[in-house]
Amino acid sequence: MLNMSVAPTSLTVSPMLTPRTIRPLTAATLCGIAFIQDRLIAIDTIKGHLLEIDPKTDNSKILNPHQVQEFTDVTGLAVWEDTLWVTRGNSVYRCKVDSLGLEHFVTLPYSADGVAVWESTVYVSCYRLGYILIFDRDSRKEITRFYAPGVGVENLAVYGDTLWVCDRTEQTVYSLDRATGEIKFSVLTPFEAPTGIGVHLDAETGKQNLYVAYASEEPYIRDNPNADPNHELTYRDRTFIHPLHYYHDPEKHYALSNGYLIEMSYAEEISPLEEVYLQDVEWRIALPSETERQKIQQIEPIGIPFTEEVIDGQRVAVFKFDTLAPGERHIFGWKALLEVRAIKYRITPKDVDNLPELPPEFQEKYLVDDDELAMDTSIVRRAARDAIGSETNLLRKMYNIRNYVYDELSYGIKPYIDTPDVVLERGVGSCGEYVGVLLALCRLNGIPCRTVGRYKCPPQSEHQGVPLQPDFNHVWLEFYIPGFGWLPMESNPDDVGNDGRYPTRFFMGLSWYHIEIGKGIPFETLSSQGTRLTKEDIPIGDLAINHIRFTILKELPQF
Repeated sequence: MLNMSVAPTSLTVSPMLTPRTIRPLTAATLCGIAFIQDRLIAIDTIKGHLLEIDPKTDNSKILNPHQVQEFTDVTGLAVWEDTLWVTRGNSVYRCKVDSLGLEHFVTLPYSADGVAVWESTVYVSCYRLGYILIFDRDSRKEITRFYAPGVGVENLAVYGDTLWVCDRTEQTVYSLDRATGEIKFSVLTPFEAPTGIGVHLDAETGKQNLYVAYASEEPYIRDNPNADPNHELTYRDRTFIHPLHYYHDPEKHYALSNGYLIEMSYAEEISPLEEVYLQDVEWRIALPSETERQKIQQIEPIGIPFTEEVIDGQRVAVFKFDTLAPGERHIFGWKALLEVRAIKYRITPKDVDNLPELPPEFQEKYLVDDDELAMDTSIVRRAARDAIGSETNLLRKMYNIRNYVYDELSYGIKPYIDTPDVVLERGVGSCGEYVGVLLALCRLNGIPCRTVGRYKCPPQSEHQGVPLQPDFNHVWLEFYIPGFGWLPMESNPDDVGNDGRYPTRFFMGLSWYHIEIGKGIPFETLSSQGTRLTKEDIPIGDLAINHIRFTILKELPQF
């Protein structure tokens, strides 16, 4: 991981083109980036290439043709004035930019990951220690250390009073006060595996622009003429640099980051497993929600027109049929044009120490068992007690419940959803079953919760203008803090570790590909002659086939 920080007296940047994705042709694994004046510098850690990249054309050249071996496995990099700083193995090195002869600076007990330099202060991140260490440049002595904000390998950049930290596992960039280490805010990155961060100063506006490097492997279908069948699954390196846009609203405690204009279509095709006859049919399908991160540009019907209802504040499309007779076929649904961004809330336990009373209507609606949550069973009630222990702070209780569920469950897909008591006994659950357990434990502990979601756009933002189909539906939840409102929390994607160090990227946060539909209400219901039909009467899946399509049209502009 690499970054370069430059003294303001030496940073004179010429105007750049509109921020764009940068894809150097030969790079395999970029582990950091930086700007020196109008030059973009990056390290390819596998090859040991210190690259100068033209951000307008992707053209690149190797700056260290005779020192490739010395720069192999370099993971962090920074520049201050005429000095280059790198991390390799357990050590930090420095050298003159024009000579590249590495001189030892300091050695850590574990691998040194990222490095950043501002004036006489040197910042070094260490995943194994869980700290960012701060050294004096001249004495080489450690001055102090900050807790690392995330749980993964972190890279650093610094400019002015801000220390920027990008965490590979958290898929998050943190803004820290460089003097105290206090987190100001954080934003989710639009892609997985961020490996480097750099700050570019726009010479005309004086605005600081963030760029993030990414490195991972991607699966693809290879055409192998020597095999039969000739198509086979394999993997290839994927590395690039992308601008990170953000907007921080301290009063509302959240920050937004990169987003996309997405067209989403949801349609039902009547195709019953067994023919039925229904009269006076009303088929309701929830519509996308309007939120801080999701804006609706337009919604139009597919197949046949619909009317709208508002149920518990949520928009719902209502399709009406006089009859659904044997042999009758229809296609109906909606198409929505959405602006969707990532959001990350920053609320601390201290912020929620003295909360107002929960409104009575919330107690009646969001603290009860209204969806087969098995809240009266001994195993669920015992889990609710064990999850929080003696904790009384609402936010810590929520965090403890999430971690307890992650400790007790592992993820697995099933064709149906069992109740929380069965899921806890089994120890394996789908996203819907994670949500059921989380809802039950939260409600038993006095925390209002509700379901939300239904679908995620496939996170392939470079495939713009191409129809994309999700493999599965998906649900997550929101929990309510009096005085703050509803906050999102993913069901299972953060359950990624076996050592209990779970990331918090989707704890009070959602990425751009989450589509919020039908908060706290059923996504789809069917009624006949004024009576709502249950899955025991006629499962909707037995009557129709759903078709879901996403098309990513373009990335949204900067804030």
